[in-house]
Amino acid sequence: MSNRQKMADEAIQEWASRLEAQAPQDVLVNAVENYAASLILAASFGAEDVVLIDMLHKLAPTIPVFYLDTNIHFAETYDTRDKLQARYGTTFIQVQPQLTLAEQAEKHGDKLWEREPNLCCEIRKVEPLKRVLSNYQAWITGIRREQSPTRANTQKVEWDEKFNLVKFNPLADWTEAQVWEYIHAHDVPYNPLHDRNYPSIGCRTCTRAVMPGQDSRSGRWAGFEKTECGLHK
Repeated sequence: MSNRQKMADEAIQEWASRLEAQAPQDVLVNAVENYAASLILAASFGAEDVVLIDMLHKLAPTIPVFYLDTNIHFAETYDTRDKLQARYGTTFIQVQPQLTLAEQAEKHGDKLWEREPNLCCEIRKVEPLKRVLSNYQAWITGIRREQSPTRANTQKVEWDEKFNLVKFNPLADWTEAQVWEYIHAHDVPYNPLHDRNYPSIGCRTCTRAVMPGQDSRSGRWAGFEKTECGLHK
């Protein structure tokens, strides 16, 4: 496949169909075999991401891992990053926004996330993601169908029209219970905020704990009709 060439929809669908019954590790093997020289894993250091970091390290430890450093993550998130780097003897790629928080405040006003969260996410997440993914042909994410209605149709491999590359979602069909079974079985370091009713963890300014039984992403951007930061359609 030529660089940046979009696979035909039929080919992607056929591939997704073949991978549907496969374990996450098999999906990762497929990703590595097809895109090893141009593949990257995205991590926000949530439960799903630490599972994939552990799996990928065991299968192909040279595949890079990056994270979007918005500069307003929880201290626990940075601590989790450090524990994972120490555990696997690696350094994750830090991708930062083009604007510092001070520059953003000067240009758009202080606490933009309280007034225009979509614009804040665009500046601090979407643009940096677009920038890093432009260097690769495929990326790996930890999204699952169970997480929210907007992710219910996620395939294990799909064409990412927004960022113009192939997207692998090895945990698409996993339940939350399966994620935690893996974490505990393999003693994978995880964000302690998960133990304090934070199933989905983003920036500290836009994330709160949720009550049992609530949608796992209901703690994100509370008060706004927003459940996604724009990284995933």
